[in-house]
Amino acid sequence: MRRRDFITAVAALVLQATLAQAQTYPSRPVHFIVGFPPGGTTDVVARLIGKRLSERFGVPFVVENMPGAGTNLATASAVRASADGHTLLIITPSNTINALFYDKLDFDFGPDIRPIATLIRSPFVLEVYPGFPAKTVPELIAYTKANPGKINLASFGTGTASHLSGEMFQMMSGAQLLHVPYKGSAPMLTDLMGGQVRVAFDNLPASLEHIRAGKLRALAVSTAARSQTIPEVPALAEFLPGFETSSWLAVGAPSKTASEIVDALNKEINAALADPGIVARLANLGATVLAKSPAGSAAFIDEETEKWRKVVRFSGAKSN
Repeated sequence: MRRRDFITAVAALVLQATLAQAQTYPSRPVHFIVGFPPGGTTDVVARLIGKRLSERFGVPFVVENMPGAGTNLATASAVRASADGHTLLIITPSNTINALFYDKLDFDFGPDIRPIATLIRSPFVLEVYPGFPAKTVPELIAYTKANPGKINLASFGTGTASHLSGEMFQMMSGAQLLHVPYKGSAPMLTDLMGGQVRVAFDNLPASLEHIRAGKLRALAVSTAARSQTIPEVPALAEFLPGFETSSWLAVGAPSKTASEIVDALNKEINAALADPGIVARLANLGATVLAKSPAGSAAFIDEETEKWRKVVRFSGAKSN
């Protein structure tokens, strides 16, 4: 067999195998890898979408929580998985930050993970323990300046968007806070409501019910405009012009995952996001739907990466 014919034959076999794989997908349970503990926004949304996909595909979509190292453990696990669509990664802003924040990683997020779909977008909320003396953003800034380095600022992980939102707040306001990282939103909120920490930036969906119940006091949201979910809470930009950060979630897979599988997942995820019941559930959490094609998802993540690049440079924050 001539070399050209051999290469053509091999390519045809690979194509046939890929098509066969896509046609039988999924053939076993699919794992959503989440880089945070159970109970936070990322976990809740992954379970909501996973339940819908389980119904549509006829196999379980199982959430596997893998917190640690600012989501790097979860990302590394997804990168090492077989590119057959049975291991998916819930992508967060942390993934766009980590390549800038950490000096050494054993993966390269951009080339190693293929975006499938975007899911939601929501504000962060700057919130405090209800017994904390500051009741407004100006009062918080003044109080921290009067007590430099004595007030702790919790985040749901070093290098996360929660952490860097706090860094940006300090840089733009002159506030001086002591960063206390947690391994996720849920354990951070437990300590914040208990008074072990006093100030935090959290995803609005994770904190919303606690705010409504009076267990936390919301001082501001991080988006440029107020949130329709809690319109009585001001935007940080009203006090610090130009301040804007937000949380979002997306789904990705190992980079060599077949386009047929990516397209099938994107179709069903976007169908789920168009369901009025799911839209209402997300709205109750303080999140808005963010539905895009695979190409649109990739472009969105690229844009977010560039935005966070500016924040990391602005703050000078680096991993320990």
